[in-house]
Amino acid sequence: MAQRSGSGLHRFAAATAGATFVLLFLGGLVTSTGSGLAVPDWPLSFGQVFPPMVGGVLFEHGHRLAATAVGCLTVMLALWTVVGEARASVRALGLLALLAVVLQGVLGGITVLYKLPLAVSVTHACLAQTFFCLTVALAIVTSPAWSAPRPRRSPGALGVLAGLTTGAVFGQLVLGALMRHMHAGLAIPDFPLAFGRLVPPLVTPHIAVHFAHRIGALVVAVAVGSTAVHVLRHTDDPWVRRPALLAGGLVVLQVTLGALTIWSRRAVLATTTHLVVGAALLATCLVLTLRATRVTLIQPRTVDPVGVRRRALA
Repeated sequence: MAQRSGSGLHRFAAATAGATFVLLFLGGLVTSTGSGLAVPDWPLSFGQVFPPMVGGVLFEHGHRLAATAVGCLTVMLALWTVVGEARASVRALGLLALLAVVLQGVLGGITVLYKLPLAVSVTHACLAQTFFCLTVALAIVTSPAWSAPRPRRSPGALGVLAGLTTGAVFGQLVLGALMRHMHAGLAIPDFPLAFGRLVPPLVTPHIAVHFAHRIGALVVAVAVGSTAVHVLRHTDDPWVRRPALLAGGLVVLQVTLGALTIWSRRAVLATTTHLVVGAALLATCLVLTLRATRVTLIQPRTVDPVGVRRRALA
């Protein structure tokens, strides 16, 4: 019965993570279509619970409805972990996810009421990625595979390397959010060059942030590639190899989408997909970090028999 309950919690956590991923896409549509202030009041919409879903209201109010659904799922998930989970760390993770979704809702309201202030908008975007990571982590640590006995056969540096790569991806998403909310997505209008050069003239903050995002993409590509190669060389465990391979594929797709975003002059679909693939890359690197840490090789201390040591010293 306990195993069945744990499987149910895992499935619910995975469903919450999936719903959050959809919410990220809907939030991306709001900014890609410029609909952030299509509904100027909060928490109601034009003083109503359900306004006419036309124009930008469809994107903004649809995003609010999806956010409400994810909030309800998170409340249920947090309650389930507190009541049904024996591990204190997992219960704390569930409560942290609940705190994050409440704070995210408040930030969303502040973003509207104060007419999209840059600092609040960027924080709202970054907290969305953090909350997504929390739901993914809950799905991982409640899975049967996490609790199953597993041989420790990966080098100790692997978890550290994967963690650093995850941090690099998150930093790149912060730069992306800053660029997005500064409306600097086309501050450099060509790709792969920048104004026909390798290094553009950094004469405006918009150009500087955009170029920093491009440099960040290069750093992330190198970090993900290095981590994937390290995984493939040093472990044969498919539980660890799969997210490494997926991360490598996602980073190639993400760079392609970044180029398409510029070449299409920030077409809505390309821009929004670029955002959610970045979130998927972050989550995949987090999964790799968690799994690599779980199977980190611990070198056992060997103690020679007394007789063997005496003969060696003789």
